[in-house]
Amino acid sequence: MPLEGGRALTARREVICLEELWVQYDGLPALEDINLSVRDQDFIGVIGPNGGGKTTLLKVLLGLVQPTRGRVRILSRSPKEGRQFIGYVPQRTEFDHTFPISVWDVTMMGRLGRRGLFHRYTEDDQHVVAEVLRRVGMLDSKNRLIGQLSGGERQRVYVARALASEPQILLLDEPTASVDSSGVGSIYELLQELNRRVTIILVSHDMGVVSSYVKTIACLNRRLIYHASREITPEMLEAAYRCPVDLIAHGMPHRVFDVHSVEEGDG
Repeated sequence: MPLEGGRALTARREVICLEELWVQYDGLPALEDINLSVRDQDFIGVIGPNGGGKTTLLKVLLGLVQPTRGRVRILSRSPKEGRQFIGYVPQRTEFDHTFPISVWDVTMMGRLGRRGLFHRYTEDDQHVVAEVLRRVGMLDSKNRLIGQLSGGERQRVYVARALASEPQILLLDEPTASVDSSGVGSIYELLQELNRRVTIILVSHDMGVVSSYVKTIACLNRRLIYHASREITPEMLEAAYRCPVDLIAHGMPHRVFDVHSVEEGDG
């Protein structure tokens, strides 16, 4: 029986199941024959080229994109029913930096799914928001305006907002895209801490950093290459990026590849 961290893989419940999943846009394939089983407390980093379908995969899990064919189950439910168990941090969060909204109020928005738009927040809501802000290290900044924060601080608040819904699964799309290099490590360290309680799927282009923090790596370029392992092999990358690989340096912040063209589009 395969082991991960001394625990039998089959002993952990399956929280996401994709079977023979296909997605097409205007008759063109975005995802092809995806099969994936994600178990409780997995931390999967999904890498791949632009246009490879990474963001589409997250949208399928959220029920925002309907598969052309195949099966999707979230905690044995349909994506629409399972969405309540998912917290989501999108790649970009556009906002007016001058809009006077506090860290506390942004995080409290994560409770809307449980309370509804026109229901008053309860004492329990207040407790949950305070706790998630504490967990991401932003409780002392709860009264600061979101526009006054650094990129890394804002990203911590967006993670807190996602956690405020008390999810069992956390999806993140390029969570460090707007974070300066000095803050990237702290974001990933935060995610490692959160992974003790929450299953995480993280989409990123930063293979070097991601491979240092996640438990397993998947490569996606319409088709998914995943072996429930942290190792990134040349064969995986050549299959995903469809080009020869010059150098793989595990644990380093850079990867070097042959020059090649990549189609622009959805990540």
